[in-house]
Amino acid sequence: MATLRELRTRVASISNIQRVTNAMQMVAAAKMRRAQEAIEGARPYAQQLDRVLRRLHTSVDISHSPLLAQRPVNKTIVVAVTSDRGLCGGFNGNLCRVAQGELGDSAGGESAGVITIGRKGRDFFRNRGYNVIHDHEDVFGSLVFSRAAQIGQDLTRRFISGEADRVTIVFSEFRSVSQQVPVARQLLPIVPSDGEGAQEEASQDYLFEPDPGALLEELVPRHVNFQIWRALLESNACEQAARMTAMDNATKNAGELIDELTREMNKERQASITLELMDIIGGAEAVAQ
Repeated sequence: MATLRELRTRVASISNIQRVTNAMQMVAAAKMRRAQEAIEGARPYAQQLDRVLRRLHTSVDISHSPLLAQRPVNKTIVVAVTSDRGLCGGFNGNLCRVAQGELGDSAGGESAGVITIGRKGRDFFRNRGYNVIHDHEDVFGSLVFSRAAQIGQDLTRRFISGEADRVTIVFSEFRSVSQQVPVARQLLPIVPSDGEGAQEEASQDYLFEPDPGALLEELVPRHVNFQIWRALLESNACEQAARMTAMDNATKNAGELIDELTREMNKERQASITLELMDIIGGAEAVAQ
């Protein structure tokens, strides 16, 4: 059994850890609120951009746009968006498993490759022998649209050059503070989503200014860049929400452990006092005799 001094040391150590986890929880909560506001601002733009592309898709010859061209899939690139740091529960593990499912059994093969955003994804796939084509680090340290556009331009170049016939991005979608869902979305070639009202919109006639071809040439690369930007925003909010939940659980577990050790420490102190009293009483009886 641990001595009273050891128990006191453990309680002090766990109390220090509890203060750290509580501080991390509050920091993650503040970051998550800002990230959630950024998502709520980006989603309407993404939905409207997809709506315009859907209208253009039915009004122009898509063969003139290489990013809309469907071709036999021989080479696949999966973009895995993970975090740079841990201490966020199962956030990274769930994402990596979904990305693994997209890659299939092609570990070490040439038909599929992975581009990672975040150190955790890079380490995960390199340690398992996957073909990591490129990795992007420190994206979330200073999250700016220009970095998303840089990644989008690189993926566009790889697709047009034939390095990949399909590009899929795997990220965590923010539903609520307690619910973050890993999703896989096809990024290239662009396939406008069949959302609510899509068939009705496709059957209507629209006048475009400038002409649909010029609009398509301008909007398609912007769509790719913005989809990556949205994935980064979603993943950032999900990471902070997952970290906030994990640190909250750690703080509560530390409190429970402190209570348990305090009870054990009180029992040990009571036993020590009882033993000392018995020694005093025994000594007094011996002197009396």
